[in-house]
Amino acid sequence: MPRARNTVASRRRRKKILRMVKGYWGSRSKVYTVAKHAAEKGLQYAYRDRRKRKQQFRRLWIVRINAAARLNGTTYSRLAGALRQRNIVLNRKVLADLAMNEPLAFTRVVQTATES
Repeated sequence: MPRARNTVASRRRRKKILRMVKGYWGSRSKVYTVAKHAAEKGLQYAYRDRRKRKQQFRRLWIVRINAAARLNGTTYSRLAGALRQRNIVLNRKVLADLAMNEPLAFTRVVQTATES
């Protein structure tokens, strides 16, 4: 009896990998074995960087809030402490958006938080 090779499945598997690496440079997009390694590495980076993105945005928001807070005569840490003490619940994303797009509203928030 002849050997049965599941050609349909193996071709589909290879084409899937080659579609994933379409646009990669050189043999990374042409040679299956090289492409497979490139695709695996790309998926690892994607998994890692989905988590990194959240850290990067938090860092960006803190920088923006700190810059706007310093224009209003305080610092990020003092502002965060004052907001917590006054039970003003605004997350970093909202505060950073206010600082960038609504400077007057951000100034009011700072005044409300820091007034004695």
